[in-house]
Amino acid sequence: MPAAIHPTILIVEDEAPIAETIVYALRTEGFTPLWKPTGRDALAAAAQQPVALVVLDIGLPDMSGFDVCRELRRTQVVPIIFLTARSAEVDRIVGLELGADDYVAKPFSPRELTARVRAVLRRSNGVSGPAGQASGWSHDEARCRIGFQGKPLDLTRNEYRLLSVLLASPGRVFSREQLMNAAWSDPGAALDRTVDVHIKTLRAKLRAVAPEADPIVTHRGLGYSLREE
Repeated sequence: MPAAIHPTILIVEDEAPIAETIVYALRTEGFTPLWKPTGRDALAAAAQQPVALVVLDIGLPDMSGFDVCRELRRTQVVPIIFLTARSAEVDRIVGLELGADDYVAKPFSPRELTARVRAVLRRSNGVSGPAGQASGWSHDEARCRIGFQGKPLDLTRNEYRLLSVLLASPGRVFSREQLMNAAWSDPGAALDRTVDVHIKTLRAKLRAVAPEADPIVTHRGLGYSLREE
C-alpha cells in the first residue's frame, strides 16, 4: 500500500523502554515506526528514506536534539515533535525558533503522543520535502537570509526570525505569544501589537517583490500562518 496509509515515523530516543513504548503505540495506531537511539543514526536514516514526522528527544547521548533538528532543517521540511524532560522556557523558545511543531513533556501518555502525531500530520498534510522549495521561497539558515520569488528580502533581525518560524511550518497557525517568544530576545517586553506591526512590514516587503502575492494569512483571534500552496 502507499506510504501515506502507513506513514513512517522516525523516533529518536536513547532510552530503550521509552522508545519501545512509543514504537508499540504508533504501530498499534497504524503507523510505521522507525527507531534510532542517537542523533547521528537518525540523520543517516532520514537521508536514506523519507519520513512523515520525527519524534525527537532533546537529550541524546551524542548530540542535542536541537542540533539534530537544525541538521534536518538544512535538507528537509518535516514535522518534528520534541520529547523533553526539561520545562525551562529557553527550551521552548529555542524549539519554536527551529520550527518545532509540538512538545511532549516526559512522562507522557503514549495515547497522547499518538494523538499529537495525528494532529501534526493533519496540519502539515503529511508532506515533507526539500527545504526552501515551497511557494517560491528560499532560506539560507547559515547566512540568515530568506528569498521570495527569486529575490532576497532585506529583513531586520526580528522580521527574519518571525518569517523563518512561519516558513518552517506552512499552514500552522502561530499565536502572537508564540511568535513573540521566537523573535524577541526579551518576549516579556514585547506587545501583541508589536507582532502585528512587524507582520504588516513583512507584507509590504513581500508585496514589493510580488504585488499580487499574499503569503501570510491572518487568523482572527488566533494568530498568523504561512499560506500553503
